[in-house]
Amino acid sequence: MCPPADSPTATGPPDRHTLRLLERHLAREDLIANTAFDPNPHEPRLLHAHFDTTHYPASTTAVRLDVRWFTTGDFSLHYVETSTDAQWECRWDRHPNPHNTRVHFHYPPDSDDVTDLSLPSHHPLEVYSTVLDAIEQRLTDHWE
Repeated sequence: MCPPADSPTATGPPDRHTLRLLERHLAREDLIANTAFDPNPHEPRLLHAHFDTTHYPASTTAVRLDVRWFTTGDFSLHYVETSTDAQWECRWDRHPNPHNTRVHFHYPPDSDDVTDLSLPSHHPLEVYSTVLDAIEQRLTDHWE
């Protein structure tokens, strides 16, 4: 059961305008093969960005970024690499929670370890840029 909308632990309804804005930017990225809204483009609650796996080792079978953005300014950007033998994931979050500050990062490889996160801005395009920079840095550090 979800908390009431005025609860201090509620993230609020999806911010469809921001999800569409982020989809337009992700769709233009060279690393992205395609994007999709869940459940549909008319009432999006979740944005999936599927990466072109040719930028990754042959054992990588899928790479995606799942984006949730809420009218409260809360968000979750969950990056997942799936390979034939493992899954590597991390997450940038802003939401009320009992484990850390509202803005926090879940470390790879399994997102279990969490630390407080300081972002220069919570504007959607700034957060998007921070996350894409981190993903591109991972590619450069590990496979290019």
